[in-house]
Amino acid sequence: MDVTTLTLAALPDAAARAHGDREALVDDTVRWTFTELADRVRAAARAALALGIGPGDRVGIWAPNSRHWILAALGSVQAGAVLVPLNTRYRAAEAADIIRRSGCRMLFTERGFLGTDYVAELATCGENTGQLEHVVVLRGATAEDPLGWDAYLRAGERVADGLRADRAAAVRPDDLSDITYTSGTTGRPKGVLTTHHQSLRAFDARATATTLTAGDRYLLVNPFFHTFGLKAGILPCLLRGATMLPEEVYDAERVLRRIEAERVTVLTGAPTVFHGLLHHPHRAAHDLTSLRMAGTGAATIPAGLIADLRQVLGIGAVFTAYGLTEATGVVTVCPVDSPVGLLDSTVGRPVPGTEVRVTAPDGTACPPGTPGEVQVRGYTVTRGYLDDPAATAEAVTPDGWLHTGDIGTLDAHGYLSITDRLKDMYVVGGFNAYPAEVERVLTGHPGIAEAAVVGTPDARLGEVGAAFVVPAAGGLQSAFWQAELTAWTRERLANFKVPGASSPSTRCPATPPGRSSRGSCGAGRAGASRAAGP
Repeated sequence: MDVTTLTLAALPDAAARAHGDREALVDDTVRWTFTELADRVRAAARAALALGIGPGDRVGIWAPNSRHWILAALGSVQAGAVLVPLNTRYRAAEAADIIRRSGCRMLFTERGFLGTDYVAELATCGENTGQLEHVVVLRGATAEDPLGWDAYLRAGERVADGLRADRAAAVRPDDLSDITYTSGTTGRPKGVLTTHHQSLRAFDARATATTLTAGDRYLLVNPFFHTFGLKAGILPCLLRGATMLPEEVYDAERVLRRIEAERVTVLTGAPTVFHGLLHHPHRAAHDLTSLRMAGTGAATIPAGLIADLRQVLGIGAVFTAYGLTEATGVVTVCPVDSPVGLLDSTVGRPVPGTEVRVTAPDGTACPPGTPGEVQVRGYTVTRGYLDDPAATAEAVTPDGWLHTGDIGTLDAHGYLSITDRLKDMYVVGGFNAYPAEVERVLTGHPGIAEAAVVGTPDARLGEVGAAFVVPAAGGLQSAFWQAELTAWTRERLANFKVPGASSPSTRCPATPPGRSSRGSCGAGRAGASRAAGP
């Protein structure tokens, strides 16, 4: 496929022409070929048109991985819409804030995912949802829902397919494809603007570097609301003719069973995904010999993980990669044929068409091996943050260099190693967590005067947050801080942001430099294994 002229709107039909009767998707008992998938995407596009969705309209998706997510997303972009993926761990107030600021006219969501009724939570949270007109319930619709998925598709039956085809053809490569929200150091999520061309060119290059090919069977455990799921998962499968096998939650036992039953060949995820498989007590009882390729990134790679993937799981092709939302999700890739030492210590070289440099605080280039801020330039760099020119100007220099906020080194051959973070941020199982946001929630509790949050090492998740608090006069008693503050933050934040420890017996870490010595760390396990991917 020629990705220089392709759009996400045209991608399903292009995949059908190239791969036809090859299996495209397996979800529950459903098995679709690429031809059948394209037919269903067209039906979803007609449904979007029936509701008046037009070019540039924003459509949100607040739901876990499923075939419905894929159809809703691809159908919406065929109608000319711009996707706004929403983290399934968001609380209703967090989701409503993004729906309002992005200007979503339609939202796809669910009832009952992991016991959460997103429809009811959004309706009762009391937050303004701005221009939102339609809520489509993908799964779990009740009689009180005006639009369940089946009703949505029926509405599209009155729309001529010629109108859909014209709308899809009118989408241009330089049009916006999605607005993906990511937090900055202030903790307030900002909408990153990305075009069709950026996404398809970047992940076509990544698919080439990682040797994804027609006939591969790709288990999609990474959440679709994240670039690791949508752009590193769905798009490469359509570009290369690989089978998509979505998983709505990451459960190591189920993943082991599905790898064996479906003869999965490709698995990617944050290190926590592979940690769960390597250390599962029943791993040896499952036939994992079909796995040929594994990819990891999004967090510090534990020592020995790459060797374990090759030697213990028997995966011959292993790659590492580095990316961020503001760079379309991909900056560098370390190829699958690299030696273990290189994979363990670097995240590879820049994808073709992009540049990476490491700079000192004064902006000068650092010599090989000297740490500095990692910056990237090229076609992958975002068009900016939605409605935030000041933040855009701060993130991207006039000559196009994106400040990543990460500290790293380049070796003499151009391989990048990430060593630290310039931003005040930590990563919980592949998800960015920002102390400022958590501190704001903690100090909103009437019993807390001050709060400080830091990331602390965790064997399974890479890092978890630890909170240090100072009680207000007459506030909480120390014996109740842990349970009370955990409940308080869980009600207001996605669970991976909740300060916690890898086990109930873990002690609070030493007081961080410059922080109050009085206080207690919060409880609760951040980033529980039931979450949809790393």
